[in-house]
Amino acid sequence: MNHWLVKSEPFKYSWDHLVKEGEGMWDGVRNYAARNNLMAMKVGDPILFYHSNEGKEVVGLAKVSKEHYPDPTTKEEAWVVVNLVPVELFPKTVTLAQIKADPRLKGMDLIRLSRLSVVAVKPEEFDIIVALAHES
Repeated sequence: MNHWLVKSEPFKYSWDHLVKEGEGMWDGVRNYAARNNLMAMKVGDPILFYHSNEGKEVVGLAKVSKEHYPDPTTKEEAWVVVNLVPVELFPKTVTLAQIKADPRLKGMDLIRLSRLSVVAVKPEEFDIIVALAHES
């Protein structure tokens, strides 16, 4: 099982949009590295849902519900989508500032590859972020 983080600008597609839909199509990826990450996703893989630009924070946990298939929003064959379902709205968000300040997370692709909208997350990084989201 792999772990992932997907980024979306809340005004375009927020956590609330995903919850309202029940199952969302993760489309519009136009970067080959991010596309390759989508292609590596398997049903059941856990995903950290990150609001970019506004908030800059991990807000919840989703999972892959359908593996990659052609992106119906374009005629270009290079691009794919996956489907996601919401699992949990975190009790508290984990901000980018918190992630950058935590020495255990300094190597995260979220920081290193900040322009990518879909990045892999190491299991230990995933566990740290989930724990931070549940701290009281």
